[in-house]
Amino acid sequence: MNLKNLSLDDALFTFLDVETTGLSSKKDRICEIAMSGYKNFNKVYFFSSLVNPQIPIPPDIVKLNGIDDNLVADKPVFSSLIPAIVSRIEDSVLVGHNINFDVAFLENEFQRAGFNFPKLLTVDTWKMAVKMGKFRSNKLGDIAKRLGISCENWHRAASDIEMTRQIFEHFTVMLKKDGISTVKELIKAAQ
Repeated sequence: MNLKNLSLDDALFTFLDVETTGLSSKKDRICEIAMSGYKNFNKVYFFSSLVNPQIPIPPDIVKLNGIDDNLVADKPVFSSLIPAIVSRIEDSVLVGHNINFDVAFLENEFQRAGFNFPKLLTVDTWKMAVKMGKFRSNKLGDIAKRLGISCENWHRAASDIEMTRQIFEHFTVMLKKDGISTVKELIKAAQ
């Protein structure tokens, strides 16, 4: 299937966020993942899981997102989640706020487990905000506040994908009014 040629109403957009043990996709690990799929602004699925990163979670990360070693001790390791992740993201366009950060972590987690992360189309709401929003700050929570979107539980994956989804919808409605109608056009306009 050629996703680029699909109309925006027919494409499946998967909103993705990962919480991690740090900022380095090479040495740090995923400790939470959330994804939700939407087609034509209607929810198709939701998936969320805490992840045992198999390394200690630093205190500054615990302070940021509230995820500590005890919370993830009995949770699945990332490799066991790969089938569930792949089944949801294939044939979809990944959307995230600073999506390259999330994808880099996924690529490294897949590689550690002996898998290749699939090549996917992506849309970055951070880039959309920089290009189209003229916000004082382009942090996810700051944009959400400015647009009147709830920021409750910011820095938890499920809350972050919901903020991202609403920001994406805000900009997509604007782009549709400007005549953008396909995935290819959206990706070009959002870069």
